[in-house]
Amino acid sequence: MITKFRALKEHQGFMKYFKNTSWLFAEKILRMVVGLFVGIWVARYLGPAQFGLLSYAQSFVGLFTVFITLGLDAIVVKELLNKNGDDNVLLGTTFGLKILGFFCMLLFISIAVQLTKKNDADLLIYIIVFSTIFQSFNVIDFYFQSKVLSKYVVIANTASLFVSSIIKIILILNDASLLAFAIVTIVDTFVVALGLIYFYKKQYLSLCNWTFKFSKAKFLLKQSWPMILSGIAISLYMKIDQIMIANMLNNKSVGYYAVAVKFSEIWLFITVAITNSLFPAIMNAKKESQIKFENRILNLYRLLVLISLSISVIIYLFSNYIVLYTYGANYKESIILLQLYVWSIIFVFLNNGSWQWYISENLQHIATIRLFIGAGLNILLNLWWIKKFGLVGAVYATLISYAVATYFGNLLSKKTIVNFKMQTKAILTFYKIKGVI
Repeated sequence: MITKFRALKEHQGFMKYFKNTSWLFAEKILRMVVGLFVGIWVARYLGPAQFGLLSYAQSFVGLFTVFITLGLDAIVVKELLNKNGDDNVLLGTTFGLKILGFFCMLLFISIAVQLTKKNDADLLIYIIVFSTIFQSFNVIDFYFQSKVLSKYVVIANTASLFVSSIIKIILILNDASLLAFAIVTIVDTFVVALGLIYFYKKQYLSLCNWTFKFSKAKFLLKQSWPMILSGIAISLYMKIDQIMIANMLNNKSVGYYAVAVKFSEIWLFITVAITNSLFPAIMNAKKESQIKFENRILNLYRLLVLISLSISVIIYLFSNYIVLYTYGANYKESIILLQLYVWSIIFVFLNNGSWQWYISENLQHIATIRLFIGAGLNILLNLWWIKKFGLVGAVYATLISYAVATYFGNLLSKKTIVNFKMQTKAILTFYKIKGVI
């Protein structure tokens, strides 16, 4: 055991990715602890109705964030890793596309707001959507990912976390309105953007050197359009439930449901940190051999299943205490919802991990099809089960749609059956992790 530990410590590749992943985990754990503490305080202060209204506005905007992400994240990191062209052209073009995407998002949200009956959320929605323009600077994050230098992103995110948390606490102590808490979302993204710009310049790099090229934009959009469509599908089956609950039931119901969602989603930082940090290692394995690549993917799945299953079991067993001792008795209706919703973590973890495989195999278009099937199924089941079973029906609709989109959807094509087999093997042998680096 000691010999193996020393060998790993002396392995440059392992230590490089281990340090990078450690930075990501440290930041996400801190964000989970601080964010959850402050988030619970905010929820208790606002109460189920107002907290539900804020959650509704956030979910509404979340439906359209695909216009600012444009499915470019992994594509740009891949291009940076492969050194396909000038980095300044790639980053500048990506930044320009994200700015254009923001204005497209604003247009579609303006239309969508007019078609809904939730007038009490309109101002909240516009405030939250304005905060997304600063997410355009996340292109700097892509650069740091490709260089395995996530510590700079971690520092920027941590600064944002503390600034926004302090502001929220001050707002609570001064009996602030719901509107004030929506405005804090702007502070969040603004501080992160400033931090990313600062550390980018510390690398003796300049945003002034970024260049937008239509030819590069055309190339990127051609590569990312399946990801854009899949992003729409993901937004639908991850956000539409709260929007449908608000329109079919009431704001309080959204508040109860949001608690179950938040306690399940706070763990997603684990899969994001792991997959983002190990993506370069997986891509490098692809260059060496298909067998080595598939072994790394298989063990990545095993790791994700082990972690997500452990989290699901623990939360299921202690859900009663978790809800009552955090959010309070006003949210007791959330207990049964959390006990059911938490099992979705397994499918979400697998889904995030599978994107590494789909991108590496250039099969994003098939991934998009399965996600749209899952999203469509989620909407149909919600329309039927929310009326019949209430909030529990919405949870079951989510679980089934996640399972279809993430797991069974791999059976749609002969090309993706191999991924279904790897995921199945990972589920059955999650305890046999051999390492992914």
